[in-house]
Amino acid sequence: MAKDTSRVTIHMVSSLDGFVTKKDGSVSWMESKDNYEKGMTLTDEDVEAFLKTIDCYVMGSRTYELALKLGWPYGDVPVVVVTHRDLPVERKSVEFYSGELSTLVNHRLKPKYQSIWMVGGPMLARDFIRLNLVDDIRITMVPVILGGGMPFFNHIDGEHTLHLKDVTAYKNGMVELWYELGG
Repeated sequence: MAKDTSRVTIHMVSSLDGFVTKKDGSVSWMESKDNYEKGMTLTDEDVEAFLKTIDCYVMGSRTYELALKLGWPYGDVPVVVVTHRDLPVERKSVEFYSGELSTLVNHRLKPKYQSIWMVGGPMLARDFIRLNLVDDIRITMVPVILGGGMPFFNHIDGEHTLHLKDVTAYKNGMVELWYELGG
């Protein structure tokens, strides 16, 4: 795949007040039972078709451990776990990486994959943004205020202009905001 057609998207699920975990690190709040009549409903087929558009995932080690615990939603799609820790390989589609992020993205992932999704870890997301490795940010807001926990955007340093590409409201009350960086 040509480098200039590749896109790196950060996807994060956040509370309305900007937290990705509760103070105790739990994510049990990430489901919504709200009912927004004007919202869109996603079928299993819609979700499956969308997931087929993602060629590769990148995540931090805590997200990797949580995904294993919650049932591994990434199937056999290649996953790169950025970590300095020695973790067990529990999926053959998983590779561990501990080098420079710009080398990983620009020299290993972009030449090989068109749609790269960074799906977890606010610290990793911060580093991707700081290093200008991100094309899009997609935030799914859950209708809950946690009042504390791990913030999604923390110590980003510097201003980053965003361009709103799309907004999608779902029947369950969640809202996805899709921004392009540098717009």
